[in-house]
Amino acid sequence: MTPLSHYDAEASHAVDTEFGPLPQWNLDDLFPGMESPDFKKAFEAAVPEAEAFEAKYKGKLVALLKNGDDLATAIKDFETIEARLGRIVSYAGLLYAGNSADPVRAKFYGDVQERLTLASRHLLFFSLELNKLDEAELNAAISGSERLSYFRPWLDDLRLDKPYELDEQLERLFLEKSSTGRSAFNRLFDETMSSLRFEVNGEDMAIEPTLNLLQDHDPSRRKAAAEALAKTFGENVRLFTLITNTLAKDKQIGDEWRGFNDVADSRHLANRVEGPVVDAMVSAVQDAFPRISHRYYAMKAKWLGIDRLNHWDRNAPLPTAYQRVIDWADARETVLDAYAGFDPKMAEIARDFFDNGWIDAPVRPGKSPGAFAHPTVPDVHPYVLLNYQGKPRDVMTLAHELGHGVHQVLAAKQGALMASTPLTLAETASVFGEMLTFRSLLEQTRTADERKTMLAAKVEDMINTVVRQITFYLFERRIHEERRNGELTSDQIGEIWLSVQEMSLGNAVKIGPGYETFWTYIPHFIHSPFYVYAYAFGDCLVNSLYAVYQSSPNGFQEKYFDMLKAGGSKHHSKLLKPFGLDASDPDFWHQGLSVIEAMIDELETIEAA
Repeated sequence: MTPLSHYDAEASHAVDTEFGPLPQWNLDDLFPGMESPDFKKAFEAAVPEAEAFEAKYKGKLVALLKNGDDLATAIKDFETIEARLGRIVSYAGLLYAGNSADPVRAKFYGDVQERLTLASRHLLFFSLELNKLDEAELNAAISGSERLSYFRPWLDDLRLDKPYELDEQLERLFLEKSSTGRSAFNRLFDETMSSLRFEVNGEDMAIEPTLNLLQDHDPSRRKAAAEALAKTFGENVRLFTLITNTLAKDKQIGDEWRGFNDVADSRHLANRVEGPVVDAMVSAVQDAFPRISHRYYAMKAKWLGIDRLNHWDRNAPLPTAYQRVIDWADARETVLDAYAGFDPKMAEIARDFFDNGWIDAPVRPGKSPGAFAHPTVPDVHPYVLLNYQGKPRDVMTLAHELGHGVHQVLAAKQGALMASTPLTLAETASVFGEMLTFRSLLEQTRTADERKTMLAAKVEDMINTVVRQITFYLFERRIHEERRNGELTSDQIGEIWLSVQEMSLGNAVKIGPGYETFWTYIPHFIHSPFYVYAYAFGDCLVNSLYAVYQSSPNGFQEKYFDMLKAGGSKHHSKLLKPFGLDASDPDFWHQGLSVIEAMIDELETIEAA
């Protein structure tokens, strides 16, 4: 077997590609290697430290209420342990994302998850016991202690979970069985997906470059890629059906034990957003399908010279689009310049990601598909994963993930317990970063064709972010609701997938054979049920935010940075209030959607000219 030291860290040097040197991240700021003394010490101390914390505080929190400073010390100790565990699992998770097909990394990641589950069972009592404290006595302790009052947002947030918590023994059972239940099926999905191969015109490809071909100028290559995807997905659909059925049932069991009624209620709680707010957003987007996606795809079919788009033409570039490959250096400067145009501080934070080895950009066998920004822990810094292939959308993805990174850096000052932002607001900075980059590039266009190409690309991104993600949400709802009546076959899942896709795409898109299996590769369905509506939430929110910025730019940057710095310490209503925005108002969603409609209006005007 290859020695573990060979796998200790991603190489921090750049890899030469057709897009120029692409950076690979350096994880040494977390740990210098899997076999390093630093990692071994932290790994071996995880369980004993948690046990010591349990021995020190379990059953004693009521007594600590007599002095709020004493309770604050206990919470600070808890936060410290959470940060240490977070550092370990972040390191293991990022190594695994770098190559989930590598058995050494897979075992390492599995061992870390098991060890941290053992540690977490000794910490489980803390939040449960805090939620049993008398409300009046806790408020009195907070009022009498400045140190404890600092944690008030976290304590208030914790109280929201109280109605759905079980007794400690049951909570411990759910926790310990997660490693052989949900977490195991998540890992099975990841390792299966990263190992799949797709034969396109005789070439064997991984999923990321195959999906990338759906944006190729050559329609025959788009068709070949779609057929290759359908073939491989179809060959593996039974496995993905089993994973989906198992995880949906697992969620149903958990929801029933905790007392959640609607299939998405637990996600709404985790997002700290009210169900009616989400319902209003979903309803507004559904109502806008004809005005946005149906209208745009009909227009795009005319541009491509066909009566109807094939499903593999949905993200095709326009015939007039310049087929330029964007090298990494240009992508970097494009995003940094756009960020600096908003505020130099934003560009300074983003530049650190490039300069300090915090980005992993090349496509590699076994590497996780897609892109993400991982916040790790407050005393380190985030890391960004990309699969950069030189497309304009890759530049927007870079802007998106760096937006997350900037947000995570600013929110880190809240500490391990309050830095994490609910998903509904976690997409704000990322989508705002995209918008800044888009507006900067749009201002640089010199001809009507250039402007049309830029606008069309942005409309498609926004349709993918809003319409497509709400369609995903509707699909998930149907799956989880139907699963309550028994297992679903692959054909049933495929029929549900096609029905929601047809509703959102409209008559201008022709869905061909094989597309019924394309639900299989969406990781959010597996890792974070109902996560997807957060993208639509973030896009509509940013559209409204950007309108405020355009109309009243003075002082906007300061308010914007204050919102990002708040992390998870404030409810969305409080964070949006300084901007005069209210997500509970249906007009808020219509305002956000009207931005997309206005861009389509402009495209129609350009076309008519």
